[in-house]
Amino acid sequence: MRKVKKVSRRPKKEGEREIGIITHYFGKISVGVIKLKKPLKIGERIHIKGAHDDFVQTITSMQLNHKGISYAPKGAEVGIKVIQKVHPNDRVYKVEERLPQ
Repeated sequence: MRKVKKVSRRPKKEGEREIGIITHYFGKISVGVIKLKKPLKIGERIHIKGAHDDFVQTITSMQLNHKGISYAPKGAEVGIKVIQKVHPNDRVYKVEERLPQ
């Protein structure tokens, strides 16, 4: 008879998935640069969290190579307009809306 191995599954934080990391911040124009691990679209809500920062905002403006875009693929470095100051190495999470069942 085979032994069944129990697999421990740690629950992920409900409704958030890490999608990238902040690499730069341009203070005069309030733009943060994100190195993406997952795709991102305009209109999605993100949560930026770091040692000094912790806020949620909706993506309203996004650029890749100084051109406005509405979708950014995984692996891209994009600039987004931010509502607060951010710092390098802050984590960026996508806030996924969960409908009550």
